[in-house]
Amino acid sequence: MFKHFGRSNILCICKRSYVRLVEVGLINPVKHIEKYETGQLFFHRIFGYRGVILFPWLARVYDRDVVVKAENAAGKDVKGKTHTYYQTLIDERDCPFIRAQTEAVTFLGNQDTSRSLYAIPGLDYVAQEDILPYTATEKQPLQHELFDKFLMYYPNKDPPFGAQETLRSWQKKNHPWLELSDVHKETTENVRVTVIPFYMGYRESQTNSVYWWRYCIRLENLGEQSVQLRERHWRIFSLSGTLETVRGRGVVGQEPVLSKKSPAFQYSSHVSLQAPSGHMWLVVYLNIILYYFISIYLLIK
Repeated sequence: MFKHFGRSNILCICKRSYVRLVEVGLINPVKHIEKYETGQLFFHRIFGYRGVILFPWLARVYDRDVVVKAENAAGKDVKGKTHTYYQTLIDERDCPFIRAQTEAVTFLGNQDTSRSLYAIPGLDYVAQEDILPYTATEKQPLQHELFDKFLMYYPNKDPPFGAQETLRSWQKKNHPWLELSDVHKETTENVRVTVIPFYMGYRESQTNSVYWWRYCIRLENLGEQSVQLRERHWRIFSLSGTLETVRGRGVVGQEPVLSKKSPAFQYSSHVSLQAPSGHMWLVVYLNIILYYFISIYLLIK
């Protein structure tokens, strides 16, 4: 977690296992419309970790709270609105203290017949409104194995870190499975759920083709009462005609409590389909009660 001390605009890190304040930088003005540049250091507004921006993505956000509920038209199709998200690196020093998976960005093996999944640690996708920019006072502002490979220090630049050719080449090469295109949001009983699906590619065999997707889910408690995620229930429909049901306790081996002090939890997982498109329905049970339902289309763009 981090603390902001009034007029001084000093950001300090406070680790949960012990009390020790360390000055890390000065807050910069928040941008609501203008995009942040590559190399901008930031704190995550929800999870509090230190990070750095690599490059932006333009996503279509389907927010049922804004569209459907404002128009009192349940069941009406939601039109996506363009919104800026950022590909970011997470400071590895903060990974043990955040309630989000730090190996959430995965990809398929390079071989066409391989179904192996590989993870890149410390990558995240962050919305414009979750960026709290700052200027570092530390000599080493961020610790990540890709930081020095992707970014270079420019003392007369603001922000003082810029993209190296390795970052531009990496983005171009991995664009197909990194790209963020759609974001789905809805709030039920003060619990806001955000789902981001990613198409990862397909693998062929002699008998069929398998299309792989990964998805990132964030649960955020906007109310005063604490709730605990007890169970999730997926129904996964493929255009090949198959319907699969997945049900179990918690998510990724955890049953997180969403409280006023720790209101959010984020995790990622994968799904494979026998067709290039499909549909997923998610039901989340909080405190043993049916609490949330969301519908997600999986469609290759």
